[in-house]
Amino acid sequence: MSVLELPSTREEGWRWSDPEGIAAAAAMPAGAPVDPAALFLDLPGARIVVRDGVVDRDASDLHRVTLAPVPASDHPLGRQAAGPGWMLHLAEDAVAHPVQVVHLASGGANHLPAEIVLAEDAAAQVVETYAGAGWSNRFLRVRLGRAARLMRAVRLVQDGGFVSLREEAHLGTGASLVTTFLGAGAAGSRIDATLVAGEGAFAEFGGALLTAGEQRQECAVAVRHAEPNGQSHQLWRAVAADRSTASLAARVEVARHAQKTDGEQSLRGLLLQRTATVNLKPELEIFADDVKCAHGATVGELDQRALFYMQSRGIPRGRAQAILTRAFVADALDRIGNETVREAFAADADAWLERVL
Repeated sequence: MSVLELPSTREEGWRWSDPEGIAAAAAMPAGAPVDPAALFLDLPGARIVVRDGVVDRDASDLHRVTLAPVPASDHPLGRQAAGPGWMLHLAEDAVAHPVQVVHLASGGANHLPAEIVLAEDAAAQVVETYAGAGWSNRFLRVRLGRAARLMRAVRLVQDGGFVSLREEAHLGTGASLVTTFLGAGAAGSRIDATLVAGEGAFAEFGGALLTAGEQRQECAVAVRHAEPNGQSHQLWRAVAADRSTASLAARVEVARHAQKTDGEQSLRGLLLQRTATVNLKPELEIFADDVKCAHGATVGELDQRALFYMQSRGIPRGRAQAILTRAFVADALDRIGNETVREAFAADADAWLERVL
C-alpha cells in the first residue's frame, strides 16, 4: 500500500485533502526518538506506547488492552492500517480505568489499527496523543452495545509530517459516544469518520483545528441516523493563521424511518490573517419528516471593537488576541468531561497561541 492509492482531490469527499503533504511526510527521513513520558497525563489505567506503528510492550502497561489482528476496513486509509493492533473489549456492565495511547513517529510512514468493543452498559475513556514526525496513519473501529458509553479525546501535537485518522463507529440502542479532537501541532492532518447511530443513541463528535504557516488540517465526518430517536452534535472550531488552511466538512444523514432524530452542526472558523483560509461544508441529508436538524457555518475575524476595548484597559494587543482566540476555541474543548484531560488540551491550545500570536 502507498499514498498513491489514496483518492484524488477531484473526488468530492477528498477535495480539500493534501496528498502532497502525505507523500512528503511518508518520505521524511528518520529522526530522533521522542520520549513518551511527558505526553502521558496524570490518570490511572493503561498506558500504551506506540513507536512507528508498533506497540512497545516493554514501555506499555496494557491493563485490559490486548494485542491482536484487527479486521480490515474497505476505506482507503483503513486498508493501509490493516494487521495487528490494540483492542479494548469490555464485557457487560464493565467500567475500565482510562486508556492512554501515545503514538510516536520518527519519520517515514507507519500504520496501526485499533478496535474498541463495549458490551451492554459498559463504559470506557480513551485518550490518544500523536507526537514526532512522519506519516502516522491510524484506523479505529468502535462497536458500542446497548447503553454503552465511550468518551474519547485525541490531541494532535506532532511536530511535522501528517496524521490521518479513519474512524468507523456503530452505536447500539441508547449508546453514547463523545469524541473531541485538538489539532495543535505543526503537522498536517485528516480526520475521516463515519458514525452509525442506532435507536436513541447519542453521538457528539467535534473539536478544534489550529493551523499556521503553510499547514493544512481537515475533517470529513458523516453521522448516519439509522434508527429513530437519535441525537448527534458536531461542533467544530477552526483557527487559521499565516497562509494555512483549515477545512471542516460535516454531514448528517437521516434514514427514512429514523423519526424524532435531533441532529445539530456548528462549524465556525476564525482567520487570524486574511492570507489564511477556512473552508466550511455542513450538509444535511434527511429522508424522514419528523426530525429536528439544524446547521450553522460562519467564518470571520477577531472582533476589532473587543480588541480596542481590551487594549484601552491596558492589555497588550497580542495578549488580547490570545484571550479572544482562546475563548473561541473553548466552545469545543470545554465539552471534555474529564478535568485532567480538559486542562491538558487547554494547555496545548494556549501553547499554540503563544507560538503563533
